Amino acid sequence: MGSTPTKVSPLAPKTYPDLAAIEGVRLAAVEAGVKYADRKDLAVILFDRPASVAGVFTRSKCPSAPVDWCRRVLPSGRARAVIVNSGNANAFTGRKGVETVNQAAAAAEDAFGCKKHEVYIASTGVIGEPLDASGFGKHLKNAGKMASQDGWEGMARAIMTTDTYPKMAFRTFEVEGRTYRINGMAKGAGMIQPDMATMLSFLVTDFPVASDVLQAELSRAVRPSFNSVSIDSDTSTSDTVLLFSALDGRKPVRDRKHAGVKRFSKALGEVLHELAMLVVRDGEGATKHIQITVGGARNAASARRIAFSIANSPLLKTAIAGEDANWGRVVMAVGKAGEPADRDRLSISFGGICVARDGERAAEYDEKETSAIMKRDFIEIDVDVGVGKGSARVWTCDLTAEYVAINADYRS
Repeated sequence: MGSTPTKVSPLAPKTYPDLAAIEGVRLAAVEAGVKYADRKDLAVILFDRPASVAGVFTRSKCPSAPVDWCRRVLPSGRARAVIVNSGNANAFTGRKGVETVNQAAAAAEDAFGCKKHEVYIASTGVIGEPLDASGFGKHLKNAGKMASQDGWEGMARAIMTTDTYPKMAFRTFEVEGRTYRINGMAKGAGMIQPDMATMLSFLVTDFPVASDVLQAELSRAVRPSFNSVSIDSDTSTSDTVLLFSALDGRKPVRDRKHAGVKRFSKALGEVLHELAMLVVRDGEGATKHIQITVGGARNAASARRIAFSIANSPLLKTAIAGEDANWGRVVMAVGKAGEPADRDRLSISFGGICVARDGERAAEYDEKETSAIMKRDFIEIDVDVGVGKGSARVWTCDLTAEYVAINADYRS
């Protein structure tokens, strides 16, 4: 059986946040033997009372069966349970995949006393392998018995695949004298350039918000966070982000202009950004966290396409892995983006040091000084393409031999 990597990323956080309890929300993780031996690989989030829900999903034209299921039940705006397994994506599994999702939802209905359309399902792992959910009924009943309000980290670890550490974040905010919170977790380390949100991520708040408001805020917040990162330019079949408001019987806020929604929105954006950065820093084999800022573009959309062209260049990413300030590869990536750019006004900086200006190497370029920048684990690349005022920022990581090793035997 395969297993998750034992070597933790050198970019891993030194400590993990303690996600405090949210009233009416319980979590658990159990061993279901999906793929991994001797580890928990099936997790649940349970809501004691119906929660409002919002979701964003992959734009892949080959979505997984769980993604199809979530899209189908999302319009109900209600949630009582979330089921997540790691080790098998249940993607490209045809009729069997559909049957498995229905089987899992029925098992949850029986185990948790909810309706099938109140169950949300996500899977992550190998594509194309049938998922055996025949034992889910027993495992979900066990999870229901074990579920507790302090099960956040256990679930965050259970949904990992090639991740080397759990990814969690939270924020608190105040509305009308009461303190609320939002807890979030994510998983993902490879097959990542989200085209909606990222891999799998689950967030819960105790601020009472209606589903349509949740949806609007989530859809807005994923662009500058999850939709602005890339590990390897590949979009998963399974990308799913679900956001829940544990109403606990309270009347939800339905006005986006409500002061509380603005404070919630700010906290949500911060949590999503932190989770996105944790994903980048756990990129398969990563040793460098890279921030790319493009300015001087025709517009923001053009700047974004140029930024991703730079972020996804294997040549640049391998150069950074080797701590080589090869700014010529940035020039290449700008040129291949197919976006307006002025070669003779192009400027490039690494870590605040200008290495190229006005279409040639900067006169003050110093190899030793620039090499010192490349030894850092966080590297900023700033580019001005000289044709307008559009700007964008994205994040990525380097490309190492370890990435190749992980993905060369991923199915073994």
